[in-house]
Amino acid sequence: MAPPKAVARIEGLIWILIYGGLFASILGLAALSRDTAAGWTLIVAGSIATATGIVLIWVRARLGPVPTPHSLKKENQ
Repeated sequence: MAPPKAVARIEGLIWILIYGGLFASILGLAALSRDTAAGWTLIVAGSIATATGIVLIWVRARLGPVPTPHSLKKENQ
């Protein structure tokens, strides 16, 4: 079992990466008409961030359930 702080940190990072990556990709699409290089840079960086968030969802699924104080008492008895 992973510590609850690590799981919480991963869960927070997942959503920051996914939503931030999607926002950067959309911003890149909007910027393509003005500056092609900056637009593609934002699209690629946003896509990488989104993909990283999706991979972290898989990592989080492999960590197992988050231990609760109630479940820790049962293990120690």
